[in-house]
Amino acid sequence: MDNEINSGGRSLPARRVFGYALVAVAVALSLTGCQDSGTGVEVSAGDSAAADASDGARGSGEKRDDGPRRLLWMGDSIGEAQAPALDAAMEAGGVAFESVAAAGGGGVVGKIAAPTWDRLPKTLKTFAPDVVAYQVTTYDWGTPAEQRAAYERLVKTVNEAGADLLLVSAPPFKLDDFYQPHEKEIESAPQSAKSVAAKHPDTAAFLDASALWGDDSGAEQAQRSKDGIHSCQQGSAAFAVWFGEQLERRYGFDPAAADAWATGEWTGDKVYSRLGCA
Repeated sequence: MDNEINSGGRSLPARRVFGYALVAVAVALSLTGCQDSGTGVEVSAGDSAAADASDGARGSGEKRDDGPRRLLWMGDSIGEAQAPALDAAMEAGGVAFESVAAAGGGGVVGKIAAPTWDRLPKTLKTFAPDVVAYQVTTYDWGTPAEQRAAYERLVKTVNEAGADLLLVSAPPFKLDDFYQPHEKEIESAPQSAKSVAAKHPDTAAFLDASALWGDDSGAEQAQRSKDGIHSCQQGSAAFAVWFGEQLERRYGFDPAAADAWATGEWTGDKVYSRLGCA
């Protein structure tokens, strides 16, 4: 995918981080290509107060113990770069994983979303996930009303297939000339997603990843690669740890320790060489 059409995340509004503190993952990734993109293997982990305040908690505050067993991951090329780490972490935790994240697309809003809507019902039928996680894409362009309609359709489609939907905010990204005309749409998309999730507290949730990434794509906390958009191996591993924590809060999922998966073969995935990570 050409740099000018690389998909990324969004500029998140500033938020207070509820009791989060940086803690070291119990492994050191032996990687060299991403040293300017973040803080290695440090990730954010919340205390009990943060867990109670999490946007991803169920409306009742109760955990479920019936998932996830099969997780479908959706997103754009940012999600594609995170998928190898998520796959490794989920497999280590006993969860079947499949990714349909797509470079140059993967969204659910507007005409560009047609391939997603064509593919999704088939994947839901063949893979049969019990949890679907959709990372808001840079291509979810439209008015807030159009965005909400698309996310409502996604909730309905996923729920009717017997799965929960997790709407996940994207990391902050470099707003280049390609994205600047869509800045307002990019900024409104996560709020639209959050408002839709709030209407379906038993079958959908919004996970705000700004607690992990912050809201500045140029800061070390964002762990962006040299292009200012995607994550290299360290950033992807940090996201996989954070995401496992969100599953623990919502479902009682027991994530595998990072040292069980974080230095596996996934670190050599071709997506990282394309980004110049290794």
